[in-house]
Amino acid sequence: MHLEIRHLKLVAAIAETGSVTLAGNRLHLTQSALSHQLRDAEEQLGVPLFERRNRRMALTAAGERLLQSARAVMDELARAEKEIRECNGNGAAKGVLRLSTECYTVYHWLPPRLRLFQHKFPAVDFQLVIEATDNPFEALLEGKLDLAIVCDPIHNRRIRYTPLFEDEVVIIVPPEHRLAGKRFAAPGEFAAENLIIYPPKEDSTVLNRFLLPAGITPRKIQEVMLTDVIIEMVRGGLGVAALAKWAVSPQLDSGALVGLSLTEQGFRRTWSAAQVRDTRTPPYVEEFIRVLAEHPIPECVRPRKVTARKRAAA
Repeated sequence: MHLEIRHLKLVAAIAETGSVTLAGNRLHLTQSALSHQLRDAEEQLGVPLFERRNRRMALTAAGERLLQSARAVMDELARAEKEIRECNGNGAAKGVLRLSTECYTVYHWLPPRLRLFQHKFPAVDFQLVIEATDNPFEALLEGKLDLAIVCDPIHNRRIRYTPLFEDEVVIIVPPEHRLAGKRFAAPGEFAAENLIIYPPKEDSTVLNRFLLPAGITPRKIQEVMLTDVIIEMVRGGLGVAALAKWAVSPQLDSGALVGLSLTEQGFRRTWSAAQVRDTRTPPYVEEFIRVLAEHPIPECVRPRKVTARKRAAA
């Protein structure tokens, strides 16, 4: 079978106009030429595609099926042509990339990666959807985002994940703290501590994955939105916190803070790019994901294995 695009176009045109003559006018073909092409398609398929009803050309069951494929193929061709026409000399397509993350700390390291990407795609407009940070998965499924950067994937068949890099969560304390000389912090160490976390506490990884299952409740729990404020509170001796190692590396390197592993085994997270499955992705979105994966932030490594985790935030 050797159906061609011209056969698909004529099937769509006849189906939409109900007339060989009108379809010929739309396709700039004579009635004779169009009839010949239709016969050619029907001979290759071995079944009629149309039947005449009340002076109109009506699709047969086979014609209905072919029309579905014809529209899908032509829609895809139209999108491809549009993307190619919009590309300039260096391949920088025009478009919009709506992006959000699962954690506000991402906005600290994201801008340098955006600059790297925009060297190649200067015509792509970035829209950082900050208000979706509290629930990027919901915004993604509602079509409000093209991409979300997340560290705790949810189980949903409509979402696919591309692993980017792994980071480590550490407990930070001031140098004079009683835990400062330890290699790791066990759950029981937190019973007498003021634990500073990001809100809401219902989503806290350190609480829900490590402390509560061990039957440990910190002496006090304080919710603070900003990373910089959390760091300064810990430096001031007002509590301890669990933060990404890369987020506090300047303070750890300078000795202003001490970092301990979270339990003896430590705790690493895999950051991923989340997209809605089976949605056509512009090439520039895939290129942005590649930039993120190939330029991980300091203290991070490429993931060894991706595992689905219940959504939570440290």
